[in-house]
Formats: sequence, structure tokens, C-alpha cells
Amino acid sequence: MKYQTEIEINLPVEKVIELFDNPDNMKHWMAGLQSFEHLSGTPGQPGSKSRLRFKMGSRDMELIETVTKRNLPEEFTGTYETKGVFNIVKNTFVALPGGKTKYITESEFQFQSFPMKVMGWLMPGAFKKQSLKYQQDFKTFAESRSRD
Repeated sequence: MKYQTEIEINLPVEKVIELFDNPDNMKHWMAGLQSFEHLSGTPGQPGSKSRLRFKMGSRDMELIETVTKRNLPEEFTGTYETKGVFNIVKNTFVALPGGKTKYITESEFQFQSFPMKVMGWLMPGAFKKQSLKYQQDFKTFAESRSRD
């Protein structure tokens, strides 16, 4: 399953990248994130791995992030693996007139277990909705930080 989401942020691309590129900020805009732990490689660089732990309602989820490409603002791509799901996310940031930024994500989900394949087939909109929620929450966080 592949889809794209985008949102406009009322900040210059340089400020958006500064906030996006700091893992300490993730807890401010990724609902449910309990921890972000660097595992190997140079943090944020291609080949580096990190563990993200989430609490989603009563469910605990752990993802392993592997950075695959880093050429900000044009591209920050990573893979996210958890039981039964392999996800590729490409983030792109485009400078817009008036000091604004377009934040685009391209997501591809590969479901490896039968239950996840069924969920992806029955509820594809839920995945896109969650991606857009993270973008909206990042926008809210970034724009509120600019007032500090």
C-alpha cells in the first residue's frame, strides 16, 4: 500500500528542518511515543538504527528505524519495522513563498503477516489518517515553537 500526504507549515524551511531533525522533539508531536533509543551508527545518518517505543491505547508497539537517505531538505527516508509490517517513509520539505514550507511524506507499507494484510486491505484510510495526524501535530508543535 502506497500513499502521499502533505501539509503547509507557516515557517521557513530552515526552521522546520531544525525542529524535525532533532530527535528530542519527537515526543512533542508523535502521540504515544514513549522512548527513542539510538542503537547503532551515526545518529540521523544513513545506516543508523534506533528503537521507537509507542503506547497506542492499551497496546505497546516497538519499531526499529533505519535511516536510508539523508539529504535535507530534499529527502529524509527511513524504514520502520515491527512485527508483520515493513514501512518506508520519505520526508520532503519544500520552501514556499512567504517563508512557508510544504512538508510531504510518501509512505509505503509492506504487510508480512496475514492479519496485517487483512487490516491493510480493510482499513487503508487508517494508515493515511495516522500519517496526516503526525504531520498536523508536527505543524502545531513547530509553529508554537516559533512563538517562544
